[in-house]
Amino acid sequence: MAHPKLLLLDEPSLGLAPLLVKEIFQIIKKINEEQGTTLLVVEQNANMALQIAHYGYVMENGKIVMESDAEALRENPDVKEFYLGTAASGALKSYKNVKAYKRRKRWL
Repeated sequence: MAHPKLLLLDEPSLGLAPLLVKEIFQIIKKINEEQGTTLLVVEQNANMALQIAHYGYVMENGKIVMESDAEALRENPDVKEFYLGTAASGALKSYKNVKAYKRRKRWL
């Protein structure tokens, strides 16, 4: 257990304060870089996960609908809109004034 080759983490940020989330992800990145451990992280906080990931998968209803290196996913307009909360213009997107938000699944 001292030097695993693979570490699986399910929602490491769930229910934590933002400062703790940042610290947890720094630790995850450090484990990967310093110990060479492969990490598989399942995380709904896509922004934090894609900041430290090398590769990512987008799952909806148990199906992988998109996969690519983390950089490409961070720049993908659909990922930005649906998972990172950024509008096409680059501004933060707010759904306060929208009665019902219906996602357009362009990748299916």
